[in-house]
Amino acid sequence: MLTASALLLLATLGGYALLCAASPFGTCRKCKGLGGKVDVDRKGRPKRAKPCRRCKGQGKRLRVGRRLHNHSRDIHRAGTR
Repeated sequence: MLTASALLLLATLGGYALLCAASPFGTCRKCKGLGGKVDVDRKGRPKRAKPCRRCKGQGKRLRVGRRLHNHSRDIHRAGTR
């Protein structure tokens, strides 16, 4: 039972590591990739409001796993200079 759990955890983390390596940017969860909140004016037409604060209007954010990888790489690079 413990071996199966360890293999499942290893497969899950390995898959996420591959995802972070292949596609380091994910869709912003707050604006759902639109870059900002879409409002509707009084006539019912969509208008774009302020840009999203999380992704700064890009619609993409750096994944947590990729952020951890970049941080650990920076620490290693600073320690080996």
